[in-house]
Amino acid sequence: MSQRDDRGRADASAATRAANEAMAADLPFEETRDFDDAARGLIAPLPDGGRVKGADGGLLWDLSRFEFLHSHEDAPATVNPSLWRQMRLTVQGGLYEVVPGLYQVRTLDLSNITFAEGPDGIVAFDPLISAETAKAALDLYYEHRPHKPLVAVVYSHSHVDHFGGVRGIVDQADVDAGKVRIYAPEGFLEAAIAENVLAGNVMSRRSSYMYGNLLPADPRGQVGAGLGVTTSSGAIGLIAPTDIVSETGQRERIAGLDFEFMMAPDSEAPAEMHWFIEQFKAVTAAENCCHTLHNTYTLRGAKIRDPLSWSKHLERTIDMWGERAEVMYGMHHWPVWSNERVLEMLGLGRDGYRFINDETLRLANHGLNAAEIAEQVRFTPELDRHWAMRGYYGSLNHNVKATYVNYLGWFDGNPANLHTLPPEEAAKRYVEFMGGADAALEKARVAFEAGEYRWVAEVVNHVVFADPDNEAARGLQADALEQLGYQSESGPWRNFYLSGATELRQGVLDLPAPNASSPDNVTAMTTELFWDFLGMRLNGAAAGDRRLTLVCKLPDVEETWTLMLRHGTLSHRPDDDDEADATVTIDRSALNRVILGAAKLDDLLADGTAKIDGDAQALHDLLGLLDEFEFWFNIVTP
Repeated sequence: MSQRDDRGRADASAATRAANEAMAADLPFEETRDFDDAARGLIAPLPDGGRVKGADGGLLWDLSRFEFLHSHEDAPATVNPSLWRQMRLTVQGGLYEVVPGLYQVRTLDLSNITFAEGPDGIVAFDPLISAETAKAALDLYYEHRPHKPLVAVVYSHSHVDHFGGVRGIVDQADVDAGKVRIYAPEGFLEAAIAENVLAGNVMSRRSSYMYGNLLPADPRGQVGAGLGVTTSSGAIGLIAPTDIVSETGQRERIAGLDFEFMMAPDSEAPAEMHWFIEQFKAVTAAENCCHTLHNTYTLRGAKIRDPLSWSKHLERTIDMWGERAEVMYGMHHWPVWSNERVLEMLGLGRDGYRFINDETLRLANHGLNAAEIAEQVRFTPELDRHWAMRGYYGSLNHNVKATYVNYLGWFDGNPANLHTLPPEEAAKRYVEFMGGADAALEKARVAFEAGEYRWVAEVVNHVVFADPDNEAARGLQADALEQLGYQSESGPWRNFYLSGATELRQGVLDLPAPNASSPDNVTAMTTELFWDFLGMRLNGAAAGDRRLTLVCKLPDVEETWTLMLRHGTLSHRPDDDDEADATVTIDRSALNRVILGAAKLDDLLADGTAKIDGDAQALHDLLGLLDEFEFWFNIVTP
């Protein structure tokens, strides 16, 4: 191995250099229209080098960390050349004119925020992740455009980078007063909350790998995520929609502009929509058509997405607006102009997602399993050389595996894989079979020198799980993951590999952790989803077969529910129960505060905010059975 830097990171090996050089020779790097499009319409760069600070002065977003991407046109040996090209395009930020009246602030967060100017005010689309970055974007817009009132926000879909910053540009009081309308697709609120809360802790932990948040920004570390650079770390909020879009073809006049909507559920998000603005001849396919092959399964973890449905939504977009659209702008990346270019993007996207679906099923019906199919499937030459279908964020490999699971589940039909041992126990037996850790590592080092990093990572993972304190195994595993990261075209693959290498070398660092159960998320839950949230946190093993029935009266929302603890589960129904162990009367808003840890139940009972009739201990016992989740759990070690 070559000289290591002060973080213990190696340079690219000869095998990695060869792999990256082969890719550079195989793709049309001479094509420059993406660079022309990404630069088109620039009005002003991001202020202060793209830095956004919080109230305490701490940096919540710092694009200046990625200045190194501008330093060289050719990729360094430690970065896949295709990913390097993508990130040099994606890192460009500022206020841009798409067409007169339609503007975007790009790269002030993972996503774009778009502003449409109408006769009656401004409409904002997809207000980023954090309130602070969204406010900075609106401030930049107002510096260079007329200061019309913001009268509407449109959420294209239910992922946090498309609604989380809304409180930075909108006051809740203005929404309550009807001065600002919030538009979203049907099912938005349920999907947004379910994804960000019910599996929020594990998803957020895995996101720390996916977006490279643990890595330094440099050619041996974080270079971006393909879809964007990375995620901001400010205040995440949610304002519930006031207006729901529920039908394809639905028309709305917003701020004096004529919108036509198209529903696109079960595509990149469970709740998503496309739309066309007549005055601008502008179409957006939300996040279903941007400058990367997207995820039909995201590595942070989420429900698998349907590439067949995705493909059909893009075809419907062509059918509805293909003849009229003169520009297509997205919630990530840069727009494309001219009807021909819009149709090219939509058509190749449609065909790419359909190809993933159909090829996976074709080969599955020949008897291949998910890993075998993923190793075999390749796009046709035209799709493969279309930059916007390269695997910068999703990848053909993991999308194919997800599609297999979507149709056939995790089991591949081989009974040997039906009931395998858990990883730690299996690892100890594998290492014993290999002749012990020293013998396994000796053979793995030979494989490493031959550039067989995938095999090294698979083998040495067993040694690490059999003995997580084996420093030689951790070091070799880190070295193998590092080289795999250097070769990865996908930003998330690179970030996962390099984050794993970092934690193998340094251990899991106890850093400030994001809170998936934010106050806005908990407050916005329907009461039924709120009970589902508590049920997810119930420790079934600790509850055992204890039986408890509790009636909850929530005066502020005029609801009464019965909670039933049975057989380690918490069920609920919307009614009263005369035989309940206890009845608690508490406003839903006060109960939210108890669950969020902002108030203590005993204090609320003492001051009369809450009241219990019957077994006063029942509610305390139930709350005592709810788990708190540790964020920094191990990933690459047991």
